[in-house]
Amino acid sequence: MINSKIIFAFAVNNANEFAKQHFGDVDKYLIYEYCNGQFSLISHQINTFKNLDEKNIHGSKEKGKSIIKLLKKNKVQVLVSPQFGLNIKMINKYFIPVALHNCKTENAFEMLLANMKWIIDELEINPTEYRLFSINTGIAKIPIK
Repeated sequence: MINSKIIFAFAVNNANEFAKQHFGDVDKYLIYEYCNGQFSLISHQINTFKNLDEKNIHGSKEKGKSIIKLLKKNKVQVLVSPQFGLNIKMINKYFIPVALHNCKTENAFEMLLANMKWIIDELEINPTEYRLFSINTGIAKIPIK
C-alpha cells in the first residue's frame, strides 16, 4: 500500500486555515491526494451542511450522515482537523479521524508525513471502526467509545 493513493479531507475555514471548530462545523474541506510521499490538492468542498439541524441538536445525526455522504463521494479515507465532535462515533466507521493539535495548516503535511506509517497500517488493517489518531509531539491511536 506504500505507493497507493490515500485521499485526505482537511477541515478548514474560508481562509484555508485550521480553526478551533469541530470537523463538521467548518466552512469547507480541502481534498488532498497522498501518493509517493507527496500531497496534491485535488479539490475543495464547501460544507453546506455545517448548520444542518444544529438548532434542534448539537452533533445532529442528519448532519453527520450528510457530511459522510459528501466525503465518501470524494473517496476520502482520512479526516484531518484540530477537533472532532459527537459524530466521531459515526465517522470512524468510514474514515480515519486524525486530530492535529497545536498545528498550523502549513505544518500539517510535515506532521502527517512523520506519522504516515501509522495511517497506512490502520488502512491496511481495515477495522470495523477506525481509531482516532491524536498527533501532537507524538502520536496516540485511541479507540473511540
